Amino acid sequence: MTVAHASRAHAKLSASGSKRWLSCPGSVGLEAMFTREDNSDFAAEGTAAHELSEIHLAFLFNHITKAQHKKKLDAAKKGQFYSQEMEDHVQTYMDVVIERINEARAKTPDAKILFEERLDFSPWVPEGFGTGDVVIIADGTLEVIDLKYGKGVPVSAEDNSQLRLYGLGAINGFSFLYDVQIVRMTIVQPRLDSVSTEEMTAEALLKWADEVVKPGADLAVTGKGPTAAGDHCKFCKARSECRTRAFANLELLEHEFKEPPLLSLEELADIRGKIDKLVSWAGDVKDHMHEQAEKNGVRYPGWKLVEGRSNRIYSDKEAVKFTLEQAIKQKHFGQHFKPESIFKPQELVGIGEMEKVVGKKMFGEMLSDLIIKPAGKPTLVEESDKRPELSSLASIESDFAEMGAD
Repeated sequence: MTVAHASRAHAKLSASGSKRWLSCPGSVGLEAMFTREDNSDFAAEGTAAHELSEIHLAFLFNHITKAQHKKKLDAAKKGQFYSQEMEDHVQTYMDVVIERINEARAKTPDAKILFEERLDFSPWVPEGFGTGDVVIIADGTLEVIDLKYGKGVPVSAEDNSQLRLYGLGAINGFSFLYDVQIVRMTIVQPRLDSVSTEEMTAEALLKWADEVVKPGADLAVTGKGPTAAGDHCKFCKARSECRTRAFANLELLEHEFKEPPLLSLEELADIRGKIDKLVSWAGDVKDHMHEQAEKNGVRYPGWKLVEGRSNRIYSDKEAVKFTLEQAIKQKHFGQHFKPESIFKPQELVGIGEMEKVVGKKMFGEMLSDLIIKPAGKPTLVEESDKRPELSSLASIESDFAEMGAD
């Protein structure tokens, strides 16, 4: 067992931020100008899930005693984010880990299994290190498994720089003891039922490290590299004030419209591809300005902080209930309302909340036949999205027309 997740040190060029600093070396220098930490409940929840999985895996593979397991688990259960739902999702992650360990041991009975292992990739990234949730080393094969507890968008292991750096750290730490030929890097997202694996030869991974990572890291660590906007901006501390990102998004507003007066399909497609990034950037700017004005007293020319609109709420629901019930008993206003009209009828909680209360496993066993998932509302996405394409209403009507003609 290692240092608690929340209190771990972080490298200047972290593996988790590698997509950003490899794509935008100058972001390292920009971030150094900010002292704020972007902490969130989502990150804290993920930390809690990691620590819970570590407790169970350590006990399952005899790294801690039964008494130690109970003590650590009792402490975890007192945490803000602990729930039966988290237990279920952690079990799903552990099932994948156990499966991969069994595969390795079938090939190599004495395969080395490590949990929460510090992985040093400093030969390519100055002072670079990270923590591999699970590292499995068998004859000729090394695998790093990473738990992602988020439930937003599936994270692919393909071309994932964070996982590749973990793989490099594992090669750096164990290649002198084991002949590693193949490196597997796996991401498990239990809340999305997603398991993704990238497999590379050790030779190809080391080539990527020498040709891409090392020169990129050497440039980024100076803090003076060029800046570039992209998806990697999302978690950058400078995202709201970065001039490069602003110019990249404002390009949409400078679109050169050509004759005829109506936009072409190609022009609309080009604009649609930029809108989401534009909206995200605009939201970041709004949130940043509001935070600075409210918490730090910053005043922006032409803007002021005012009290927003609010909705009325009951200060004491029990007092409201008592007052109305007494009025009914005394027949005050009795002609205007009935007892049942002042209460909402009892109703089932939502499916997500129900799954938390009942537990994912029992929920599936008891209610799976009573749950339906209607087709999602059609949404327009880029062609690179992995979801299958739907037929449009016009296409369906055309198909029926052709059938009728036959």
